[in-house]
Amino acid sequence: MKLPRRKAEVSLDDRLEALAEAADLAEGRLGQEAVDHSRGVVARAGARRGLSLEHTAVALAGATGSGKSSLFNALSGTELATVGVTRPTTAKAQAALWGPDGSGALLDWLDVPLRHKVEGDASGLILLDLPDHDSIELSHRREVDRLVAAVDLLVWVLDPQKYADAAVHERYLGPLARHRDVMVVVLNQVDRLPERSVKRCLDDLRGLLAADGLEGVPVLGVSARTGEGVPELRALLDRQVSLRRAWSSRLAADVASAASALWADAPPAPGQAAVPEVAVNRTLTRALAQAAGVPAAVEAVAKSHRHRSIAATGWPVTRWLRRLRPDPLRRLHLAKGARSSLPAATVVEVSAVDTALRDVGAAASASVPEPWATAVRHAARSRSEELKDALDRTVAAATSGRVSSAPRWWRVAGTAQWLTVAAMAAGAIWLLVRFALDYLMLPGLPTPTVGRAPWPTVLLLGGALAGVLIAALCRVFAWAGGRRRARRAAKALRAGIEQVAGELIIAPTRDELSRYTRFADRVAVAAS
Repeated sequence: MKLPRRKAEVSLDDRLEALAEAADLAEGRLGQEAVDHSRGVVARAGARRGLSLEHTAVALAGATGSGKSSLFNALSGTELATVGVTRPTTAKAQAALWGPDGSGALLDWLDVPLRHKVEGDASGLILLDLPDHDSIELSHRREVDRLVAAVDLLVWVLDPQKYADAAVHERYLGPLARHRDVMVVVLNQVDRLPERSVKRCLDDLRGLLAADGLEGVPVLGVSARTGEGVPELRALLDRQVSLRRAWSSRLAADVASAASALWADAPPAPGQAAVPEVAVNRTLTRALAQAAGVPAAVEAVAKSHRHRSIAATGWPVTRWLRRLRPDPLRRLHLAKGARSSLPAATVVEVSAVDTALRDVGAAASASVPEPWATAVRHAARSRSEELKDALDRTVAAATSGRVSSAPRWWRVAGTAQWLTVAAMAAGAIWLLVRFALDYLMLPGLPTPTVGRAPWPTVLLLGGALAGVLIAALCRVFAWAGGRRRARRAAKALRAGIEQVAGELIIAPTRDELSRYTRFADRVAVAAS
């Protein structure tokens, strides 16, 4: 797995901060072990930087019989470590101190109770003799694991018989491949080998280390018994201690290793992941609109306009019948923006919404590695339970505004209709008066005519015909106005549905993608 790298050097503080943020972002998305390990690295780094930076803790680690305790004695010029023959003897790490002033807090943090002051020039060196990493005692192995994760510099002591043992390579050397700058490998007991075999063993060991990812790590052949190679090892340790940088190199390697553990797969470059706009604007919006009853609401807007128009401009003689019918918008409880009475979504419509949500999640997670892709898909559905109420409120709000004040032409048409009624009434009254006078055999009133038709008849029949014609013409205008209002309502509803989709589906998905992108950036910084 290859981590993204940054061209510019990043400070250790920035890398630690990036690792801490990456661990927080990965919470609940990646394996908890990797997240906890990263947080442990950050905590350990914070503690180590607050302790003596003038001292370098160097650990001698090895298997049973590798002779590390003998090497510890040879390096310290003492007989502090008990040398075992057939069984592990080191149960608790002990320290040899060159220049012990100020090292107490560091040793307390390392929990090394056995401390011995050693005279010498290597001021600042703290040499630790660890228990055997392959000890039959579980407590010994745990002590090794604890200190291997905390010391500044690691010296692995191997012997000619077991230097290729898979236990040390698979459990320690391979996983510590990023720690090559703070690691030394020693092949001890070379005095037991024929001279011609020493170089062959050292070359073989270097090949094994290269396979572990530790190519270039210093490899020395020494003999604690004869002293061969010990001065060279002391000189190497003295150089590392004098630089006072082993602690920061160790922490930098820990950060890079933790970042690698967080980066479970090889993802694309940060910034590529996005929610496809096509999925948002078409399939998803269409499915939500159908499930929300938008077609029924749009049709109700058109019918409501026609209903109110006919009630306002219809023939006054019969328009009262229209008022007996309920307004289509009010019948669906859409007139005042309250919870609607639109028909519930059908099984097909619910299935279409579910499919659209899955499509959005799948498209958004296509360029994101697992298990983060699962989190992206979950985010697309995380607020799906809120969709029904949100869509209902949106439809009600978008259609309630469709019941607006009456257009001016309604008043004009209404006035004209009443004028036709007035004409009919005048004609009818005129005719009734004539009928009454004739019935009583009284002198009749003069009756003007239009051509051969008397005016009372013209007013009565003409008013009725004019009223019917005006009503028919108004129905045409009402139909056109209803279609226009329906189109406006459809546009408003579409915008409202898109807003709901954006808030409840797209926003959580984009937030999760942004979280992943930020995580990828933070891991890249931590690994740089």
